[in-house]
Amino acid sequence: MIDPSDKKLSVRKQAKLLGINRNRLTNRQTKTTQEDSEIMKIMDRLYIESPFYGQRNLRENLRDHGYHIGRKRIRRLMRIMGIEALVPKPSTSVPAKGHEVFPYLLRKREINTVDEVWCADITYIPMAKGHAYMVAVMDWHSRAVLAWEISNTMDSAFCVRALKEALRRTGHKPKIFNTDQGSQFTGKEWISELQKQGIQISMDGRGRWMDNVFIERLWRSLKYEKLRLWSYQTISELRTLTADWIEFYNHRRKHQAHGYNTPWSVYQEAMSQAA
Repeated sequence: MIDPSDKKLSVRKQAKLLGINRNRLTNRQTKTTQEDSEIMKIMDRLYIESPFYGQRNLRENLRDHGYHIGRKRIRRLMRIMGIEALVPKPSTSVPAKGHEVFPYLLRKREINTVDEVWCADITYIPMAKGHAYMVAVMDWHSRAVLAWEISNTMDSAFCVRALKEALRRTGHKPKIFNTDQGSQFTGKEWISELQKQGIQISMDGRGRWMDNVFIERLWRSLKYEKLRLWSYQTISELRTLTADWIEFYNHRRKHQAHGYNTPWSVYQEAMSQAA
């Protein structure tokens, strides 16, 4: 949406009109060392196993792996990974400037049909050199993954691409879309796309991973059942492995909660009945 060649509006003025920080338009390499990458791989495993771990617990567990580092460095690496301890906090952090936060709409609500609620989340994926991020869009009832994207930057653009792909692929839209309060999901680009579609917006309370529990389980399964068993050096190789596992998850992995039917068969059956 930014046009650097515009002679009437400077890039700074365009960014201001769109509510975007001018500094975010400049590609900046994350300053991480090889040791940082190794530490983040361990932190990722610890976090998947114990999402309630904060800086202190991560520091103590990292010592068991031979890394004696301070909380300041752990805090910096957690920020790069996009993770925080998933526990209630006495005071919550302030959302990004200009970003709107919506209330959680699913408390005590029974979701019994497909397309009633969709959800999305982002996870950190360590690589041999550097790291990547993955976003997935899931139907809450069937637990089918409707779309996913992988990026080497954690911005809103790849999240919006996944949302549009889910809408295109299914030909349907949910009544409610639930996410956490991450900046990718509170930014204007994401919010405007949902509002344009007439979809109600729901957001987890900060630090409440149980509000989006099904997609949190998806990340754990993906990492333990696929990504940690195979080697991958590039984003392209990572996408291939992920696509293979998502196909297995959607079409071959049977869920006890759905009478041992697969997520995609549950989703499609509900669609055929609705038609």
